[in-house]
Amino acid sequence: MLGEFREFIARGNVIDLAVGVIIGAAFNDIVKGLVDLIIMPPIGLMLQGIDFSKLQWVLKRDNPLTPENELVAISYGAFFNAVLKFVIVAWAVFLLVKLVNVIRRRDAADKGKAPPAPTPQELLLTEIRDLLKVQAGQVEPPKAPPTA
Repeated sequence: MLGEFREFIARGNVIDLAVGVIIGAAFNDIVKGLVDLIIMPPIGLMLQGIDFSKLQWVLKRDNPLTPENELVAISYGAFFNAVLKFVIVAWAVFLLVKLVNVIRRRDAADKGKAPPAPTPQELLLTEIRDLLKVQAGQVEPPKAPPTA
């Protein structure tokens, strides 16, 4: 059982997934900071200083005379922040996938191309190499190309 577990962990997909989860968690913190600290303050300022994270519809107010918090509210501002964070993450993932697809298409196109023709210098060096092999007795002399 331990051997199977070791084989499972050693697979590339599991390690790739673990790296993706860790990077995704770190990326989530970056997006949270971007939305909460950079995007939402100017939007709130344009809307006369409204802090979206505190916007809510109060269904039942808290009674200050009791020690329990009895507030019941729908926090639509926090929900708006979460939706904005999701849109930013989805956009970043879309751009990443688009970049990977462009790279894959370019690699596929490069594989389909024929290798470039040898330069005159390469042809001359090839002939010199072949002549040296003939002189050393390693191969038979090359046949002369047919003349047109």
